[in-house]
Amino acid sequence: MSDNSFHFFAFLSRMKYINRWGLMRNTYTENIQEHSLQVAIIAHGLAVIRNTYFNGEVNPERVAILAMFHDCNEIITGDMPTPIKYYNPQISKIYKDIEDISKEKIISMLPEEMADEYYSLFFKNPDDTSCWRLVKAADRISAYIKCIEEVKAGNNEFKKAQETILQTIMEINLPEVRYFMEKFIPSFNLSLDEID
Repeated sequence: MSDNSFHFFAFLSRMKYINRWGLMRNTYTENIQEHSLQVAIIAHGLAVIRNTYFNGEVNPERVAILAMFHDCNEIITGDMPTPIKYYNPQISKIYKDIEDISKEKIISMLPEEMADEYYSLFFKNPDDTSCWRLVKAADRISAYIKCIEEVKAGNNEFKKAQETILQTIMEINLPEVRYFMEKFIPSFNLSLDEID
């Protein structure tokens, strides 16, 4: 029997087996590992935009690392569809508790000496509030990009989700999010030849 405190990285590598958008017909599947990388790239970009154009002082690397790990618990819980996760306050609370338990389980797969470092990546603390806001915004933007790509591929299943997610993004009161949406999102509607 192996020592459980060294399973962490092997367990995280299973992110690639957890698909998103389970209730939707997809033209291509997206797993949480792919999604987490995209969220990390976007979140890092949002932090750079904030610091460059809006006098911010957020650490882009910290934002990116938080984004990398933001959905790790879904290895245990799976990707709970948004309409179910937020169906009512009771379900949301229960799901949040399950998320926390799953995060604790994953962290328990590390040696004790390393666990504290990762604990701060899995669980929100007040010092990272501005970073987590950017991760949440990037998560929404990533979902919106998925919708754009699906609709562009002729999958109208994602049309309503695209409208709903865009509305939630527009309600985020961060200038770096508006900047990203105005300047960078239009390119996702282009073909490779048009981008090149």
